[in-house]
Amino acid sequence: MLISMNWISDFVDLSGIDKLELINKFSLSTAEVENEIFFKGSDISGIVVAEIVSVENHPDSKKLHLLKVDIGEAELTDVVCGAPNVRVGMKTAFAKLGAQVGEITIAPRKLAGFTSNGMCCSERELGISDNNDGIMDLDPALENGTDLKTVFDIDDIVFEVDNKSLTNRPDLWGHYGIAREIAALAGRELKPLDTVDLSAYNSLPSIDLKIEDPLCQRYSCLQFGNISVHKSPVNMRIRLFYCGMRALNFLADLTNYLMLEMGQPMHAFDSRKVEKIRIKRFDTPFTFKTLDGVERNIDENTLMICNGNTPVAIAGIMGGLDSEIVADTSTLTLESATFDAASIRKSTVRLSHRTDASMRYEKSLDPEMTVTAIARFVKLLTDIDSGAVVVSSLTDEQAFTYPKVKLSFTKAFVNRYTGIEISNDTIVKTLRSLGFGVELENDEFTVDVPSWRATKDVTIKADIIEEITRIYGYDNFDVHTAEAPLYPVRESTQKSDENRIKDTLVKRYSAHEVHSYIWAYYDEYKALGIEIEPNVELVNATNPNIKTIRRSIVPTQLCQVKYNTAYASDFTIFEVGRTVDGVDENGACREYKKLAITKFSKTKDTEKIYFELRDMLAVIADDIKHLPLRFEKAEATSSYQHPKNLNNIYCNDVLLGQIGVVNATVAKKIDKKAAIVYAEIDVDAFASIKNVSIKYSEPSKFPEIEIDLSFLSDTYAPIAKAISDANCTLIKDVKVTDVYADDNGRSITVRLLFSHPERTLTKEEVLAVVNGIVGSLEKDGIKLKNEFTV
Repeated sequence: MLISMNWISDFVDLSGIDKLELINKFSLSTAEVENEIFFKGSDISGIVVAEIVSVENHPDSKKLHLLKVDIGEAELTDVVCGAPNVRVGMKTAFAKLGAQVGEITIAPRKLAGFTSNGMCCSERELGISDNNDGIMDLDPALENGTDLKTVFDIDDIVFEVDNKSLTNRPDLWGHYGIAREIAALAGRELKPLDTVDLSAYNSLPSIDLKIEDPLCQRYSCLQFGNISVHKSPVNMRIRLFYCGMRALNFLADLTNYLMLEMGQPMHAFDSRKVEKIRIKRFDTPFTFKTLDGVERNIDENTLMICNGNTPVAIAGIMGGLDSEIVADTSTLTLESATFDAASIRKSTVRLSHRTDASMRYEKSLDPEMTVTAIARFVKLLTDIDSGAVVVSSLTDEQAFTYPKVKLSFTKAFVNRYTGIEISNDTIVKTLRSLGFGVELENDEFTVDVPSWRATKDVTIKADIIEEITRIYGYDNFDVHTAEAPLYPVRESTQKSDENRIKDTLVKRYSAHEVHSYIWAYYDEYKALGIEIEPNVELVNATNPNIKTIRRSIVPTQLCQVKYNTAYASDFTIFEVGRTVDGVDENGACREYKKLAITKFSKTKDTEKIYFELRDMLAVIADDIKHLPLRFEKAEATSSYQHPKNLNNIYCNDVLLGQIGVVNATVAKKIDKKAAIVYAEIDVDAFASIKNVSIKYSEPSKFPEIEIDLSFLSDTYAPIAKAISDANCTLIKDVKVTDVYADDNGRSITVRLLFSHPERTLTKEEVLAVVNGIVGSLEKDGIKLKNEFTV
């Protein structure tokens, strides 16, 4: 939000104060000020009031005119001008020779054969508005040669406040609220708003008004007639332009001016089109054309302002095209209202249309401000258009009032919170300068929170401490070490396991940790041919990319792999992130923390990196839990999963997740020549497994016996099961030493290590165990490829 220091000066005497230092104090104490400060008018000089004495058409141009202008000097000045609105007797803004207009220095210049000794200026050329329809048309009473900067408020300091830092401060969405803060920081008095007494119109007819929906908190309105001014004064247009708004017409500009001044949005209806005001919602959806000419879909949750049963405006967002102020409008109905903040915010999301008014309504405006804003409007309107009259009494209906907030605290409470000594007088002066009512008795303070701070900002005693300290100045605090007991915090099992997993992946396998958001990004998934699985969705999402929450991190990582294929031929990425799988019986998301690992390689085949990934998982389980992993074939349920090469991962009979190969269709869209595998495990499920203590045993003093068995089998799982079922204590170790495939099929070679701690094993003992394993596998159709020897 852009703030004009000239505007602030209307309410606070800033004479003798360094305004830049004051802006810096405001940034430190109240709201963040963006880095750039704009010195408006500093690039303009030498612009004076000039009277056009004569106008001749250019002999060789249909657009250009030859003028003689009086700039208050002894001789008239010759000028070539192409503006369409020039006329004899007109007074305008004139840039003399040597004048500065932005980056241009005015010098004699030949235009179409004639020398122009200056320039007649439009408002846009001077940087005071965006109006470039013609040169400025000034008050005929102005004296020729008068410096334009003495006539209008062209010189100004404008700074921008970060809107995010004003979210909890609805009172700061207008210049008067900012002026209150500036006055407190500068130690100066805040001038009251110049308004009129609306009770003077009580005898006039009231407006037919009715609030039919509680989403409207308060609605105040007043009617005016005999309005003859249709163009805003120059200074008003300058302030609007400097603060980022475009001048439209006097009545629209005046409502915008009041919104920027007080933070209270207002809307002016043409009274000919609004007779019976009703604020309500409709049961059935319909379309409605707003002031910007756009047809908008209105649903049953959107609050509307109606003329009887005919909608004329979307409450708190934008008026309708059919009831707008037009060139011949001479009577208006002025709206000043407050609405439920959440309702306005949701409506702007549904309509995908956010306005300056809705931004303010979303912040929980003070309902007590509506009448004050109308009183201020009447004052400004009648000052500018002396013929305008009020033709109705103030009609005001209030359906909601924020509870009054009264807080009590002691001086000891302030000392304990701040850690410094702030005098009672300073506390009272500070709070009163911010509009709080304060009573002090025996070091006990009773504070009445003003209505504009009680909507959601100041609710507890700690909020009062913040008010005191920020105005006192955080830089005035003495720097000292805080005294507080520090107790060691034991890291949770989950966090410990998570950190150890990350350390293993980075230090041992040189994997790269990545981070991502929780969305299933529609465009990116679609590019890889991955279907978005039905899941929890964001209501009223305006962008399909951030509509559905992901069930798995793997598709996200495949998108990340796609973006990084050009940077390395082989890499591994991993992430510990969040996923959601539907909602529980209470309607809350079932949220899980997952570890996802994806390996990409252009130099190795799929089988090679698949087993590398399996070994990575096995090492993690062994290092942290001291337990082996077990793998079982799984059925593919997602479009990115390979229909065959997919396995569930178990540890101590707990299902952790899955390991698999990326579906060939998806893999080709990432890189046609690369192999891609992935694994995803549930970090919480892994942490729930109890660590097994490491058991140490003394090596046997007697010889060991190794036997290699080669089985004709496509999978290792049945072989491992048969060895496990043998339940032989003599088997000390089992290793897969080779996997071989030829025309006869696939074979897996397993090495069994036999040992006894107290004696040398006999050939018969070993053969009995081996024959039992071989016999068990033969029953399942798995035979030895070659004979074995002991």
